[in-house]
Formats: sequence, C-alpha cells, structure tokens
Amino acid sequence: MRLTKQTDFSLRVLIYLSLQPTGKLVNNAEIAKHFEIPKNHLIKVVHKLSKLNYIHTKRGRRGGIVLAKLPEKIKISKVVMDIEPTLQLVSCHKPKCPLLPGCGLIPILEQARSSFFEVLSSHTLADLIKNPKTLKQLIKLVPTAVNE
Repeated sequence: MRLTKQTDFSLRVLIYLSLQPTGKLVNNAEIAKHFEIPKNHLIKVVHKLSKLNYIHTKRGRRGGIVLAKLPEKIKISKVVMDIEPTLQLVSCHKPKCPLLPGCGLIPILEQARSSFFEVLSSHTLADLIKNPKTLKQLIKLVPTAVNE
C-alpha cells in the first residue's frame, strides 16, 4: 500500500503542529518552508484537516493554524482513513478481471489491509513526537548543536 502525498503532508502538518507550544498559531508558509512542501498543496491539506476537525484555523494578519485535539487523541489510522481517497488495494472492476468470482487474492489483500490498520490504530500522534528535541532539530525549528 502506498499513501498519497496528501496523507503524507497531512501527517507532517500534524507532527509540526504537535511540536509547537500549546496554542501557538503557525502559518502555512512556515510549515511549507520547514518541509519543502509546495504551498499550493499545503493549503489544500490544511483546508481538509480543518474540515475534519484535526486543526483550527484563524484567518487574518495574526492568524494561523493550531491542533484542535491533543496529540494523544489523534489516532494515526483515523487520519489515514480520513485523508486517503481510496483504501482499496487493487481495482478488480476497471477493467473487470475474469478471475473475480474465484479470486483468492482479494481476501489475502483484505487481511493485509486490516493488519496495516490494526498497527496504525495502536498509535497516536503523540507516539510520533516522542523525541521532540531531535525532531525540532531535523526540521530546523531549533539550531543544531555545534561541536566545540
């Protein structure tokens, strides 16, 4: 299974926001810069995350975005399910596969997909930010330590 860029960028936005001090508003340009994400893509992702109530947005000069829930309350599986346009691993109908009535692949793929989401459902956004200092250095939120 391969996740779309929209899901990837959504998870990055949520990670970035969870690394911020509680209540700190962040603008799209800042996130785009730190992750080198095209701003147009990021705007779409932020809009979708807002509609799904993962983040709050505030317009205007002092506006920005902030997490709407605690990282511990955001299940990775839920984010992926909400963002991914399709969770179907193969398309048996376009074009229609002649094996469809007796295919043994479909139940195996369904089992694999279920296992994938079972693992994701056991993790929250908080699990992704267990080493905030390291993550902040990697995305250049804080300067890296200079060896003296």
